[in-house]
Amino acid sequence: MTTAQANRHDQPVATSTNLDDAYDLCRAVAKREAKNFYYSFVALPPARRNAICAIYAFMRKADDLSDDESFSRQERRLQLGQWLKAWHVARTGGATDDPVFLAVRDASARFQIPFSLLDELVSGTTMDLDAASSNTPDTYATFADLYRYCYLVASVVGLVCIRIFGYSDPRAERLAEETGIAFQLTNILRDVAEDAERNRIYLPLEDLARHRVTVGQLLHRKSGITIDERALLREIAGRAESYYRSAQELLPLIDAESRPALWVLVSIYHQLLKRIEKADYDVFSKRASVPTVHKIGILSAGMVRMAAIRLFGPLFSK
Repeated sequence: MTTAQANRHDQPVATSTNLDDAYDLCRAVAKREAKNFYYSFVALPPARRNAICAIYAFMRKADDLSDDESFSRQERRLQLGQWLKAWHVARTGGATDDPVFLAVRDASARFQIPFSLLDELVSGTTMDLDAASSNTPDTYATFADLYRYCYLVASVVGLVCIRIFGYSDPRAERLAEETGIAFQLTNILRDVAEDAERNRIYLPLEDLARHRVTVGQLLHRKSGITIDERALLREIAGRAESYYRSAQELLPLIDAESRPALWVLVSIYHQLLKRIEKADYDVFSKRASVPTVHKIGILSAGMVRMAAIRLFGPLFSK
């Protein structure tokens, strides 16, 4: 999407008496649930912020339907299918009273977001429902298998976001994909213990085998962390670090007024990875997180960057 196309976003392309309320709801969902993401949303101009919040609310609903363990996997898959069918009706102009659908339909039109990307995003949420039964641990045999999962649940989000941020260089798409991989690998490292409690092991089985770590070892934790587990997690962190280089290359390729928001998001996620590394990869004793005061500090720096761009122009951001 070119900068000229992105600059048309301030003009509404859909009219609805409920549209403002729909965006209000999406912003409320993002503020309540988005955690790391929301700090970057604040650094965006209003129209882009509304669109990002709408996409986040859409993602959140898909995740919630997929993760609701009060229903069986089959029931959750059915509910997701019904919800996606309702979205398909709404996105082509069909009547809907779902505020998230209203906002996402409007945002998609404003920022030329392909509906296929949103379908891929929902496909990612259903991958955790594909195991034979809830008693069978969810695993990925190879890093290539895990990469596909990360692409669907994170890279697709990045490909949607850069359409809202604005870009003209096609290289931005590959870099956004790899930035999503960096973020999702960071999430996976942080959540190893929590995922194991839900019978999920996202670390590739080929990596476990190479480091002499078993699935049972992760599912049925004993105290502490072993040397082999530490080496395993260090390797995954190294992969994440390599993908964060793509995030740095992506920054100058998106519209100047969006760069502070992406910078905030990358900075917070990268700091989370650094905290995992600083804890010597012991993600079992304590869940890694970036303190709110540090997030606010990063956001404040991002807001300063945004103000400088508005005052002095895009050259300041380079």
